[in-house]
Amino acid sequence: MVFMRNDPMPASPAWTEVHAAKLVSAEQAIRCIPRGRRILIGSGAAEPSGLVEAMCSHGHHLADNEIVHLMTLGPAPYVAPELAGRFRHTAFFIGANVRDAVLDGRADFMPVFLSELPELIRSRRIRIDVALVQVSPPDRHGYVSLGVSVDVVRAAVDSAALVLAEVNPHMPRTHGDSFVHVDRIDRLVAVDVPLYEHAREAPGEVELAIGGHVASLIPDGATLQTGIGKLPDAVLGALTCHHDLGIHTEMLSDGVMELARAGVITGRRKTLLPAKMVTSFVMGTRALYEWVDENPAIEMRPSEFVNDPMVIARNQAMIAINSCLAVDLTGQVAADTLLGKFFSGIGGQVDFVRGAARSVGGKAIIALPSTAKSGQVSRIQPALEQGAGVVTSRGDVRYVVTEHGVADLWDKNIRERAMALIAIAHPDHRAELLAAAKQRRYVFADQVIPRAHPWVEEQTIPLRHGGTALLRPVRVTDEPALHDLFYRLSEDSIYKRFLQVKQRHPHEELQRYVDVDDAHSMAIVALAGGELVALARYDLDPATRLADCAFVVCDGWQGRGIGTALLRRLHEIAEARGLDGFQADALATNRAMLDVFHESGLRFQTSTDSGVVHLEARFAAGTKVVSNLGDVEAR
Repeated sequence: MVFMRNDPMPASPAWTEVHAAKLVSAEQAIRCIPRGRRILIGSGAAEPSGLVEAMCSHGHHLADNEIVHLMTLGPAPYVAPELAGRFRHTAFFIGANVRDAVLDGRADFMPVFLSELPELIRSRRIRIDVALVQVSPPDRHGYVSLGVSVDVVRAAVDSAALVLAEVNPHMPRTHGDSFVHVDRIDRLVAVDVPLYEHAREAPGEVELAIGGHVASLIPDGATLQTGIGKLPDAVLGALTCHHDLGIHTEMLSDGVMELARAGVITGRRKTLLPAKMVTSFVMGTRALYEWVDENPAIEMRPSEFVNDPMVIARNQAMIAINSCLAVDLTGQVAADTLLGKFFSGIGGQVDFVRGAARSVGGKAIIALPSTAKSGQVSRIQPALEQGAGVVTSRGDVRYVVTEHGVADLWDKNIRERAMALIAIAHPDHRAELLAAAKQRRYVFADQVIPRAHPWVEEQTIPLRHGGTALLRPVRVTDEPALHDLFYRLSEDSIYKRFLQVKQRHPHEELQRYVDVDDAHSMAIVALAGGELVALARYDLDPATRLADCAFVVCDGWQGRGIGTALLRRLHEIAEARGLDGFQADALATNRAMLDVFHESGLRFQTSTDSGVVHLEARFAAGTKVVSNLGDVEAR
């Protein structure tokens, strides 16, 4: 699709007369290009398609010319086999229009960080001899705008020996470092053509689920980097209830525009260029191009600024959201290769991952669907396939998100990373991944498979004396946190919980607590202050249909209502699952635990033997449990 203004900006009546000496046809402009030189073509929607077509159809004098560019939305006739004697393409980022040529060996790929590419151009390590670009008409001062594409085009225009520009009244005039004086341009070609559009696709269920998980990691006031497509749109769509977000991103899309119009993106809390949406290129629909035209909130900057990790890090709470093709169980990310073949490029992923990691309160997020090929292939893999390139190293990766949840890999060892990633893989592939992890000695030989629980609801509860706690189902990946909880308990708390003195809590014991099968057991954890502070669990006795119930709360968090909330939540789940009731044993001296049972809303019958109180409560048939946690959903 292409973009055309409803009311095209009229060209200045004087510009064609003032610059008549430079005004030529596309065919005449192409004749200025010498043989054997390197030619850069403008990026994205700013591809000067008229000059490109003329170069291929009328550039018979050309030979052995190299063509370079980032992804372009228009056609790429120069990679046609019959033009091999004239042109050889090198892709800084492989787009759909040149992918087959790269795979066939008729074109080349240069892996490069987008932040470093302008310096390579300016230093002439990548010498740009000719720049073919598209610009807006000049203003009364003689300045044109690079419009929707500044990225590496700025460096090319500043460095090239020959600059040929299509002047298009449909090109938006954008603010920032986008202006070029006509004196810098050698030939002007007047065109009146629409810009290429990137059509939007509605996110599916998988993308919407991923968007929700990513949104949960983003605080109010954060500054975002995101891309284009169904997944980024799903993330942005999940942020409609956020406040005062900012933008610092290499590419600006329609989703950003919609959040800005809704008042979600204001940039008020940005620590770098407040109130400005900083970007290097704009790609999307006609509405987006109209919106950025003369919009003072849009700050177009070249890639050496937008993608510089040190610049990115100056934004506090910088959230970088990137996608990939696959992740292995150690956290390595493959983003530019597919089935051992080059697919896209490094782009700005590493720049923003590292910049966000160094931002105060920043987070670097890798988001991807858990499967490919209609669920047949897991994108989380034991090891990256042969020929796959690692774009983002395991040392850089922090958060990985699929539709099945969030894996926080920062500060995790290989065993913990593997389990966290298996837990967010598709349930159909978890057993295979765990078997591979065991074969590689990544995990314990008796490690259980992370289960896909039908009940995944999380709830936040208020605590006595202030603060809140998050209640959620236990996960197999909670084992390290549970280890920490048990070893922080006082000897008195240990004795009261286990009715014995315990010196050790080995892996085998901890794994039993975090492994639940839903039909016969359930466990809930409470998290507060960033730590796991409590665990409650029941296990069904099939003979009596009563569940043995027990819980433990860290000493420093006792007396704040956590135990009561956990027991009430377990009650809701147990009754919804058709259990008949609870039973438990507690020391007669453990008044705090006994109070929790009696405050739960259940009527416990008690009996005492040798200082141990046995409690038993049966659920009333047909009654509805009332608590401050809401109703359980049996899903």
